[in-house]
Amino acid sequence: MISANYCRFMARYNAWQNTSLLSAADELSDAARQKDRGAFFRSIAATLNHLYWADALILNRLKGNARPEETIRHSLTSPSVWSDYKTLRMERDAEIEAWADLLVDADLAGVAVWYPGDGSTRIEKPKSLCAAELFNHQTHHRGQVHAMLTAAGAEPGPTNLSAMPQVPPNARNR
Repeated sequence: MISANYCRFMARYNAWQNTSLLSAADELSDAARQKDRGAFFRSIAATLNHLYWADALILNRLKGNARPEETIRHSLTSPSVWSDYKTLRMERDAEIEAWADLLVDADLAGVAVWYPGDGSTRIEKPKSLCAAELFNHQTHHRGQVHAMLTAAGAEPGPTNLSAMPQVPPNARNR
């Protein structure tokens, strides 16, 4: 389905796009970031928080944690301080890139197993599907944030994969 190289590419894309969105959101006040804009999670801030916590849950499942919801609490309101959110988002992006950097194709074989928060049902999905979901989910919600930012008068950068800056020639390739 996908390869380790695909995961590395998409992890870089994720970090690049988040930097763009955070820079654009810096142009807005806290009230503007928290304003209900009619999106699924209502506001820019809530959608970004959802994405931050969902990334943690999916990544933990991929790392073999079958019960990530016991330690990771999804929240649409936390972190609530914008500077804290930006720091935590950059740390999460670095965590995703570090995970992807260590992947080999064989790591994407087999299944990821986890239990939802209520622990009622064991879920098993192919690891490659879960990795693809990580990146697809990010893209979906960043698109919502991009639209909300644009409607609010902020100017996020381009989203095209082909517009992403190239990896420096001295960067490690696998």
